[in-house]
Amino acid sequence: MQIQAIRSDQVYQKMIDSPLQKRNDLFRYELMKPFEKKWACYHVPLKAKEENGYDVVMASSMLGYLAPAQIDESQQDSVKLLSNDDFWQTCQQAIEESLHRFEEVGIDLPVKEYLYTILLADPESPYTILSDGYSGDGGIPGYIFGAISPNTFTLDRMPAALAHECNHNVRFQFIEWRNDITLAEMMVSEGLAENFATSLYGKDKLGPWVSKVDLATLNEYIKPLIKDALDVSGMENLTAYLYGDEIAEMSNYFPVGLPFCAGYACGYYMIEHYLKKTGKTIVEATILPADEILKEIEDFWEI
Repeated sequence: MQIQAIRSDQVYQKMIDSPLQKRNDLFRYELMKPFEKKWACYHVPLKAKEENGYDVVMASSMLGYLAPAQIDESQQDSVKLLSNDDFWQTCQQAIEESLHRFEEVGIDLPVKEYLYTILLADPESPYTILSDGYSGDGGIPGYIFGAISPNTFTLDRMPAALAHECNHNVRFQFIEWRNDITLAEMMVSEGLAENFATSLYGKDKLGPWVSKVDLATLNEYIKPLIKDALDVSGMENLTAYLYGDEIAEMSNYFPVGLPFCAGYACGYYMIEHYLKKTGKTIVEATILPADEILKEIEDFWEI
């Protein structure tokens, strides 16, 4: 198995040292080109045919990453923090350990080559603020992004976030993604990923997409709303349930009265309940179909 880092810090430094008109192409061809197949899954080209068209530069900005035009001297301190070799080694170890957990119990991963990088998150983006300055993206097998507004807290949290994304990366090697995926299925995937991360790094590294929801709010308010929407499908319909009203409204979707990442938190406790009830390990559960998991935890909604 091959796990390769694309050192974003080195490209960002080139961008800082280059004139503004060259930064877009440095971003496209030195940082994003290795992930071209990942972007293609979302129908995002490296460079649009028309001037200022939709491509990786525009898409990255919309997703909460710093745009190339923002990578200037004002970001020098962030790039310096991102340039720490020990940090990259820790990220490498997090991915290696995550994938090894599956291999050591005899699960043969179809994907043998993995690329990852850590991108600078826009500290003023609502996505970055809501997620306490760090997040990840690992839904396309073989490719993993971390996103970070670098500081002591976020640098320490990134390995757990990468473990979360590795779990997605493995799951979707065995479970085929569908565009009509339901809220329940998304909650299973997110619950598996965060339980996997805490199994490696402990509950003190529980992500803000879970920790910001207290159990009283979960049981008394969130669960009843989500229970009635488990079969909702399509991102335009399930976004508010999974990510909360603030993010739904940013995507021009209808709110449903839920706080940040309510579905993530509910999914985490749902999978925690499944693991305790069945005695399955998080590694075993990761590659199971959602229906098989959901039929075992119908009692979760009555707790």
